[in-house]
Amino acid sequence: MAYTTLQELIDRYGEAMLIGLTDRDDVSTGVVDPETIEQAIAAAGAQIDGYVGTRYALPMAQTPPLVAKLARAITCWELHTYDAPDKITDDYKEAVSTLKDISRGAVVLDVAGNEPEGNGSSGVQITDRERPLEASKMTGFI
Repeated sequence: MAYTTLQELIDRYGEAMLIGLTDRDDVSTGVVDPETIEQAIAAAGAQIDGYVGTRYALPMAQTPPLVAKLARAITCWELHTYDAPDKITDDYKEAVSTLKDISRGAVVLDVAGNEPEGNGSSGVQITDRERPLEASKMTGFI
């Protein structure tokens, strides 16, 4: 699922940066390559689904703002074919860390209609055993 759009990426990182990352032909066109962007968005979506899908039903009816933010960070990192700048790498690492927190349940997404999946248990289970000391067996002690 696409958790971000080209326009959101342009708003966050600027068109000039995206042109520099996606205009990879021998002859520069000077425009953003939408196919390259879509591939990076799809890769980010697959990575997000891998973490979020362990707790939430997919596809989500709507994209939570936190997931959209994580998708932008991962997509931008995916677009860098060589070493990404430190800020982009740090944002990517933070996004993956947040996704791990979501999959563990430490961060809960506010998604209408999708409740975190439980493990099927209802909490603490207590089993009772036969009690060897009953009132009828305690004659002479009272």
